Amino acid sequence: MEGRRESISSWDANDSGESSVKEKVEQWRLAAEVKDFQLHEGRKLGVTWKDLSVKVVPSDERLQENVLSQFNILQQLKESRQKPALKTILDSSSGCVRPGEMLLVLGRPGSGCTTLLKMLANKRKGYAQVDGDVHFGSLDASEAKQHRGSIVINNEEELFYPALTVGQTMDFATRLNMPHTLPTNVNSHEESRQRLKSFLLESMGIAHTKDTKVGDAFIRGVSGGERKRVSIIETLCTRASVMCWDNSTRGLDASTALEFTRALRCLSDAMGIATVVTLYQAGNGIYDLFDKVLVLDEGKQMFYGPREQARPFMESQGFVCGDGANISDYLTGVVVSSERQINPDFEASFPRTNTDLRQAYRQSDIKGLMDRELDYPKTEEAKTNTRTFCEAVILDKSPRLSKSSPMMVSFQDQVRACVIRQYQILWGDKASFFIKQGTNIVQALLAGSLFYNAPTNSAGLFIKGGALFLSLLFNALLAMSEVTDSYAGRPILAKHKNFAFFNPAAFCIAQIAADIPILLFQITTFTVIVYWMTALKATAAAFFTHWFVVYLVTFVMTAFFRMIGAGFPTFDAASKVSGFAITALIIYMGYQIPKPAMHPWFVWVYWINPLSYGFDSIMSNEFGGLTIPCAFNNLIPNYLPQYQDTAFQACAGISGARLGATEVTGDDYLASLSYSTSHIWRNVGILFVWWALFAGLTIVFTLRWDDTAGSTAAFIPRENRRKATKLPTAGDEEAQKVEKQSRTNAAGDTTDVSQGELEANLVRNTSVFTWRRLTYVVKTPSGDRTLLDNVHGYVKPGMLGALMGSSGAGKTTLLDVLAQRKTDGTIRGEILVDGRPLPVSFQGSGSGYCEQLDVHEPYATVREALEFSALLRQSRNTPREEKLAYVNTIIDLLELHDLEHTLIGTIGAGLSVEQRKRVTIGVELVSKPSILIFLDEPTSGLDGQAAFNTVRFLRKLADLGQAVLVTIHQPSALLFAQFDTLLLLANGGKTVYFGDIGDNADTIKQYFKKHDAPCPPNSNPAEHMISVVSGSHHSGQDWHQVWLDSPEAAHMQQQLDSLIMDAANKEGGITDDGQEFATSFWTQTKLVTHRMNVSLYRNTNYVDNKLALHGGVAFFVGFSFWQIGNSVADQQLVLFSLFNYIFVAPGVIAQLQPIFLERRDIFETREKKSKMYSWVAFVTALIVSEIPYLLVCGVLYFLVFYYTAGLPAETAKAGGTFFVMLVYQFIYTGFGQFVAAYAPNAVFAALVNPLLLGTLVGFCGVLVPYAQIQGFWRYWLYYLDPFNYLMGALLVFTDFEWDIQCKESEFAIFDPPENQTCAQYLEAWVNGPGSRTNLVNPEATAGCHVCQYARGSDYLYTVNLTKYNYGWRDAAICVIFAFSGYGLVYLLMKLRTKASKKAQ
Repeated sequence: MEGRRESISSWDANDSGESSVKEKVEQWRLAAEVKDFQLHEGRKLGVTWKDLSVKVVPSDERLQENVLSQFNILQQLKESRQKPALKTILDSSSGCVRPGEMLLVLGRPGSGCTTLLKMLANKRKGYAQVDGDVHFGSLDASEAKQHRGSIVINNEEELFYPALTVGQTMDFATRLNMPHTLPTNVNSHEESRQRLKSFLLESMGIAHTKDTKVGDAFIRGVSGGERKRVSIIETLCTRASVMCWDNSTRGLDASTALEFTRALRCLSDAMGIATVVTLYQAGNGIYDLFDKVLVLDEGKQMFYGPREQARPFMESQGFVCGDGANISDYLTGVVVSSERQINPDFEASFPRTNTDLRQAYRQSDIKGLMDRELDYPKTEEAKTNTRTFCEAVILDKSPRLSKSSPMMVSFQDQVRACVIRQYQILWGDKASFFIKQGTNIVQALLAGSLFYNAPTNSAGLFIKGGALFLSLLFNALLAMSEVTDSYAGRPILAKHKNFAFFNPAAFCIAQIAADIPILLFQITTFTVIVYWMTALKATAAAFFTHWFVVYLVTFVMTAFFRMIGAGFPTFDAASKVSGFAITALIIYMGYQIPKPAMHPWFVWVYWINPLSYGFDSIMSNEFGGLTIPCAFNNLIPNYLPQYQDTAFQACAGISGARLGATEVTGDDYLASLSYSTSHIWRNVGILFVWWALFAGLTIVFTLRWDDTAGSTAAFIPRENRRKATKLPTAGDEEAQKVEKQSRTNAAGDTTDVSQGELEANLVRNTSVFTWRRLTYVVKTPSGDRTLLDNVHGYVKPGMLGALMGSSGAGKTTLLDVLAQRKTDGTIRGEILVDGRPLPVSFQGSGSGYCEQLDVHEPYATVREALEFSALLRQSRNTPREEKLAYVNTIIDLLELHDLEHTLIGTIGAGLSVEQRKRVTIGVELVSKPSILIFLDEPTSGLDGQAAFNTVRFLRKLADLGQAVLVTIHQPSALLFAQFDTLLLLANGGKTVYFGDIGDNADTIKQYFKKHDAPCPPNSNPAEHMISVVSGSHHSGQDWHQVWLDSPEAAHMQQQLDSLIMDAANKEGGITDDGQEFATSFWTQTKLVTHRMNVSLYRNTNYVDNKLALHGGVAFFVGFSFWQIGNSVADQQLVLFSLFNYIFVAPGVIAQLQPIFLERRDIFETREKKSKMYSWVAFVTALIVSEIPYLLVCGVLYFLVFYYTAGLPAETAKAGGTFFVMLVYQFIYTGFGQFVAAYAPNAVFAALVNPLLLGTLVGFCGVLVPYAQIQGFWRYWLYYLDPFNYLMGALLVFTDFEWDIQCKESEFAIFDPPENQTCAQYLEAWVNGPGSRTNLVNPEATAGCHVCQYARGSDYLYTVNLTKYNYGWRDAAICVIFAFSGYGLVYLLMKLRTKASKKAQ
């Protein structure tokens, strides 16, 4: 066998033919090392496909329902009957990529490129119908399924755990891909793994980031381009035989993209990989590295053949390719009328549509030649390769795995790798881990001090019960966060499953293994504090039993919530279920309603509730074998000296007490609750069974996870259906037909028609914007860091300026500083308009700034977003009609007609990247910026055509007199030619060039030629400049110094000074009204509130969850406490039935906060900075928009719960209760919003909520009656607690006049001394301490029956509610709390809002 390995690894260059491509490849810097690597012995497959067609369910008819229309069942039934026809997104494509070949797939967004790649990577989920054959070697698609790790696709999105470092991420990938059979020149698996890891990191030039976190939008880590490179090398780890790369150079600068393609070329040649790549904006250097090219348009195959023949074929059809143009852009542009250039000789005959072009291709010789390759799977070469491939795979695979397993390493190794990674994730995110453990300890101390030193008599029964209840409950609530975590890791798990890294079961087992020590620490700290502070049974056996049961229950609950997270496709569905589950588990745990008092229709919940088994065990453990003397109110008569003889006393209101006894044994007490010490270990066994069941189901659900990112779709709001003529097929990955045709017509015709109209409408700008000696310094842990170093420049009306530099040169920083968007750091220098300081209104109506990230309100349509911006940012003196008319102008200009009634949505579900970019530009343009427009990388993420359209459109604006400044990444020569001036920055924000670009970039080429860095002919001047100044050019000069010493710099200085002088002497081009915002506060509030109202009205998920939670909890609680009776024990039920109302809050808050934070992010990243409206208007809108739904929820809960529970129906009582229930809706909403207003992110808010809510619930006088709360808390926290007043008001209104009749078992029954009636014996008692008890047989001489209470008011006296008017007093205090909660939202939002920095 070794002989076979050797012969294959001595890879023979003649094998794949010495092509021109081959010579270029040797340029890759690591080519020599690849030959040393025996990565791919005998694993050559190739991929062939014939007549491949793919169909999907069209997204045309997608409507976004609103809160009301979703209940229109008839209409929905009618619509569901009309099944739409399937839509073809890939139309009979054929081709073949042999081992070692590279195919470039070209097409505009939505042409079907991604779909073709997914088919070639054998990922077919999510498509309605797939026809045609795909062969991998000689295996068909179903046979290739078990080799999914050898046929992979690298998707456009980068999915990683942000808390891991790059090195850890690669460790994980390489651990799971080590072949079992080692190469000859390596001693151990670990050595081989380390070599591969360092080779891969080096291959993409990111070895220096090994110890940097990968990061994401919230966690700082490597840069976007570096993150992309991590996803590239992770895919290379798979050692696959067929590799598909979907737009994998997005976000990389030109030189890195070229390096990446060279690496692919080299690896394909050396290892016989079949490589298929789609790229946007691919330069010619990249294009020339491929063997074959395939061009798609709307799913139709326009061309497929050798790369050298693609351009000649298109030219033979009459399409002209300009000098220096990107050939890839030329090939995709031939079907777009506004972009193609036609050879005059072919004017009559050229193919006008994609169907004509496909026809022309099918009649060409190239087609016949390429069709011969389609028999490749039947050739001897393919069969031999496939046989060798299968043998090599078996050799590499661990012998412990089954033959059919697609994985590489044994299951134990998979689990080990996953466990290591779980700990690295935790350690990487230490902060939230420590916050969670800190919260846990604080909560334990609070609980311990609440139940501090519980008495050993009957008064301690309720308190100890409360402490035991809380021990289980708090840890179960902490486990709820598993539901959220489950969704965070899901896309990453799906990716690794596709790469065949590990079996998802290994991941589930690793999670459990990682839990063990963490929960051990969490439960130990919590239990030690609460157990000993409460003074529970002080024996070692009791303590360790208690500790073990709490630990086990927490383990079971963690598994339970993890199962819910794994079992549901969306977070919304899972959070509904987990919210209901926690309510049901709390009520049926045996604490609120004792087991014997449960109604038969819901008692089954008790039997399937893990918490109830745990509660039974720890109660039995605590009270078993004790004797508990009755005391205080539970002993009648009591307190006075004449009543201290136990012969004439008895226990009252203690379940399990024997007739006439003054103490109760623990076992009797437990038996009355249907508990027993014999259950302790039985229950432990049952809990283990529950745990095994939940863990098993989690694995089953995880294995069934669907790993497709379903194709996205744009939605039309139901209420706009009439306005939208034809619904656009907007965001769907492969469905942009309508959009594109409109482009074709619009770009060709309408723009010319409306040119005159546009000129009339657009604002003419006359102001000159200048900056001199601009320096920007920020503080970092290692000292001050200069991001901009003495930068000069200007923008004049009619000028389109480009701002360029390599990644990290400070382009975005300069724009932020010029646009007054920085809130920290120190800015020095001067920024002037017309030689004068910036006007107050500069940020609002003076300038427009399109940021790199397209941040928009997802539930607004395109037109609504533009109108919102126009109404708020144009001057207050402009009439409304005129503002809206201007919006139409901009919609024309940006060609947004088809999308104007479409919801913007979120990325992945809504408009495509390119459409969102146009909306971002539109939002800034409608504000009629009077001075200039800034754009930060408006072309990144777009294909070549879209990028060209965007820049062409900016050119048009500049020609109409607007001043425009743009930062731009890797522009093609064609794009670069559109700009007038260039400001080029080097690292550290140093200027390298500022001045004209010249026709065909002649001026700038001259400049570099003069300084020994001439631009080679036919190369892109933009790419050349970047490589020169970023230091990868051989000249090695300090270009910043070269610029400072050059005559061009001196000339620029003179020009800048004279510009400022001239402008300062003239009258200013703009008048400053001195207003910070363009509109009045009232207008702002009105518009922002309207937008929020519409957004919530369309957000059916959120509103439905709110309603379902209130309706469901009310129904459940109402029927659990069905028609409460009149006994003493029923008083406890009245209390708990009302107490459960508090628990609608956590579920709603968990959904309310992310929405608040999303809105706050939109406000802070874009709308605050462009001075659209003030933070006060923002907070007011968020508060007001919630009100109607809060009222509906309050009414719903009251109606469903109040009468089912049998609470008093008199108007005054029911009305009072209803009012307080409504007020509570506002209390908890204000609470959720003020936590969110100051929280840095949703995770932090979710950690703070349980701590605050837990404290308020604990100290409101329910779990521990007022008299028994520790003095330290009783005199301040109790009175500051809104839940105290809420419960007070609810209890007084419902229970004050409740008539109480004791059951026989609840009476205190005792004999009076001889010759006395009960009334005579108890006279002092009834008139003194026992005035609130009820002696029912005063005349009897034996067996006095005393009931603890006569009316509800007697019971309420024990919870510190002594008068009926306390009800309305507490209700009024609740109203004050509601207002003060909202006051805090304003206050905390104000504290967050920082002013932006000005130049000093």
